[in-house]
Amino acid sequence: MKLALLWLLWAQVPAAQEAAWSEREWAKARAHTPLAEPRPNPTNRLADDARAARLGQRLFFDARFSANGSVSCASCHAPDLGFADGKSLSTGLGRTTRHSLSLWNVAQQRWFFWDGRADSLWAQAVQPLETPKEMGFDRVSLGRALRGDAELKREYEELFGALPDVTTWPARAAPSDDGSELALAWQRMDPQEQRAASRVAANFGKALEAYERRLQRGDAPFDRFVAGAAQALSDSARRGWKLFAGRGNCRSCHSGPAFTDGEFHNIGIPPLAGGKPEDPARYAGIDFVRADPFNARGEFSDAREGERALELETLERTPQNFGEYRTPSLRNVALTAPYMHQGQLKTLAEVVNFYSTLEGATPIGHHQEQVLQPLKLSASEAADLVAFLESLTGAAPSAALLAPLDARR
Repeated sequence: MKLALLWLLWAQVPAAQEAAWSEREWAKARAHTPLAEPRPNPTNRLADDARAARLGQRLFFDARFSANGSVSCASCHAPDLGFADGKSLSTGLGRTTRHSLSLWNVAQQRWFFWDGRADSLWAQAVQPLETPKEMGFDRVSLGRALRGDAELKREYEELFGALPDVTTWPARAAPSDDGSELALAWQRMDPQEQRAASRVAANFGKALEAYERRLQRGDAPFDRFVAGAAQALSDSARRGWKLFAGRGNCRSCHSGPAFTDGEFHNIGIPPLAGGKPEDPARYAGIDFVRADPFNARGEFSDAREGERALELETLERTPQNFGEYRTPSLRNVALTAPYMHQGQLKTLAEVVNFYSTLEGATPIGHHQEQVLQPLKLSASEAADLVAFLESLTGAAPSAALLAPLDARR
């Protein structure tokens, strides 16, 4: 009996030692917690206005702002699916070419979309509105729709001033060079009418940003453990952290409290349909964001000479940017399967296996990320890394923030 007890104690020693962290590992961990407040955005003077957030919440769940009245922002960013949509390729009016990014803690980001083609949340929000395969709406119809709903009109005008008179506007119109009826109708509009319609679209985006900035989900088991709650993290997750912060070198891209460097990388993940990668990603995104009339230095920005505008002026495109995608945050990652820019990997276990083996990685010469090397994880190490990633799931905010608002409230 005594020998059996000694054997049991001896068997537990390696596991306890493995779970122990060095002071250096503690220092690294403290650099990832707690989750910071949303990044300030001076380009939107109402970014943190409660009334704007209330209006944004109404707009977010309202499918009337789509061409067929069936698609809302929540169609691709569903609260019960981690504010993503659970699909490899997001689907609105049609199927797009990329996976929906989660909106949890989205205000921590510097660039938006996988290719960074928007430099603010409000500029990002305008694009799905008018993209044919997403909501397929247009800014002229948006102005008409807001005027046609007394409650939305009142809330909009309290924030942004009077909605424009749309009586002389065409039924539908949107800026484009594709020769479509929408584009031709836009060209026939007076420049002042075009500007007024575009300002309505910008304000639509600014209200949505105010809402989305509140979609914060921190206070994860990892945060609580680092703050001193010894039982918040399993031994497996603790060993996973040691891999993440050590041999895995995951912090080189997934750094800081948001677990992302906010930059763009090419890890050689093959396209969902196979074949050679053809999506230029960040290479095209840089040109797009610099030309976007809704960017930080555009006429609808509330800080045209600010830091964000300066960052745009110094942004340069290089061949290295081809095929680079934004580093997603790892916070709440367990809620947002599938993974990668086309949802190529279905589970966290598949993601860890890819980094462990780099099996199937597409070689694309000097454009590929050079820091990546196969981790060659054992089965138990892979399981520990998954356990750590699952420990980054934070506490949900109030349920009232995650559903449509009653217009009478």
